[in-house]
Amino acid sequence: MLTAEAQAAAAGGPEKRAYVRRIFSEIAPRYDLLNHVLSLNIDRAWRRRAIAALGWPARPDGTYLDLCAGTLDVGASLVRQAGFRGSVVGADFAEPMLRAGLAKARGHALAPVTADALALPVADAVLAGAIVAFGIRNVADLDGALREVHRTLAPGARFVILEFSTPRSALVRTAYHLYSHHVLPAIGRVVSGHRTAYHYLPRSIARFPVEEELATRMTAAGFANVRWESLSMGVAAIHVGERA
Repeated sequence: MLTAEAQAAAAGGPEKRAYVRRIFSEIAPRYDLLNHVLSLNIDRAWRRRAIAALGWPARPDGTYLDLCAGTLDVGASLVRQAGFRGSVVGADFAEPMLRAGLAKARGHALAPVTADALALPVADAVLAGAIVAFGIRNVADLDGALREVHRTLAPGARFVILEFSTPRSALVRTAYHLYSHHVLPAIGRVVSGHRTAYHYLPRSIARFPVEEELATRMTAAGFANVRWESLSMGVAAIHVGERA
């Protein structure tokens, strides 16, 4: 059962920022393992598609942002792409998550930076692209984060969001609900040892905007050519927008 603090955080209350930073710091040592186990390893394929959507071959020497980088999975995958000659900044406000992924950065142009998605230590209009995987729903101010990423992008650069969604099919939605609200919390609690983290996560997904609404909010933040693609029967989605 969720604590009152966790319920408020899932609902987007003022406690969200502190709660999210604390729980992700606490589950950092088992985060990668649980991601792959709980998604049945499908998350790897989703990340590959999101990186492809970034369109980095158009700017292979550029600097890219891995936002809400966690244990640096996405950033590490990007710098290892054949032909990639640029660099990646992996930004996350939970330092223990970045520390858990440091081994992935060694020997590569991947720089972990402790930073909030609402106040990035990046100059205006300099990034060749930005990507966030399963982190944007956890920011305290979604619209503020969208505007902040838009500020850092060079003209024509893309922002890719890979995030969980709510399936539209009633049958798929029912099965997904049973899994995410019952099976996932039980496994997550046993493996991570954290009492509330894997109860909070499915509730944060349920409260996250559906594809059309997220696209509308990206457009309102200044992004152009916004489009999306649903994945795995609507369990997740990739959104792409560009700075004009």
